[in-house]
Amino acid sequence: MTYFALLDEWPVEKVAAAVIGPNGAISRHGDTTAVFALASITKLFTAAGVHLAVEEGSVSLDDDAGTLSAHDSGRGATVADVLAHAGGFGPTGDVLDDPGRRRIYSNGGYELAAAVVEANTAMAFADYLNEGLFAPLAMSATSLTGSPAYGASSSVDDLVAFVTALPQLLALETIAAMTNPYLPELIGVLPGYGRQAPNVWGLGPEIRGTKAPHWTGTQNSASTWGHFGQAGTFLWVDPERAVSAVVLTSRTFGDWALPLWPAFSDAVLDAHT
Repeated sequence: MTYFALLDEWPVEKVAAAVIGPNGAISRHGDTTAVFALASITKLFTAAGVHLAVEEGSVSLDDDAGTLSAHDSGRGATVADVLAHAGGFGPTGDVLDDPGRRRIYSNGGYELAAAVVEANTAMAFADYLNEGLFAPLAMSATSLTGSPAYGASSSVDDLVAFVTALPQLLALETIAAMTNPYLPELIGVLPGYGRQAPNVWGLGPEIRGTKAPHWTGTQNSASTWGHFGQAGTFLWVDPERAVSAVVLTSRTFGDWALPLWPAFSDAVLDAHT
């Protein structure tokens, strides 16, 4: 496809990609079996695992995810709060604010959510993801070997399976809860892209909304959800356009990606919508 020609011009040593329709991959590029570090795309797996535990009755989105000892808001941060970066925790889990007041991107919050699953299921979170998510979706190249916020690795083919088969694993109501805005009015900083007002997020995935600048395309709908990672990776799903894209690279995210990622996404949308 012509949009894949853009990837061949990127300043990266390795790149693999796929464009996905409702029934699976429409087109693929590069070695789509190669395993890449995902960085924060990991959060999509972790969120799916937490929601699976909710469906199984082991966890509630209202469960306490940590104690905010430095503030007195009348409530603690819930699992829902930390999935949407609204728990008041800083990047590493330090307390910065009351829950529900602003969007503070927090890897530590995701580690707290995973800890709730571990405590309520008596399983290591990596094992829970393997048994509940990766194995049922035949994601044999995928593993979590580090933080539930950024420690997974996977292949393009496995991410195609994740996007395509997730509705077979989770109820449609659950996916709607994941991918619709939670506390949509919150303001916050989107890493790499500055302050966003509002900084819309679901219960796991980032939601595009009206953010500018942004790592998705200018033509992506406001309901587009997904995540990008500091490893130079991104995955987005545009439910209005019925098309998704995943790109994995070997180069850490930086200024090089700012114009190139949206240009690729716009080329995909031009070709398929």
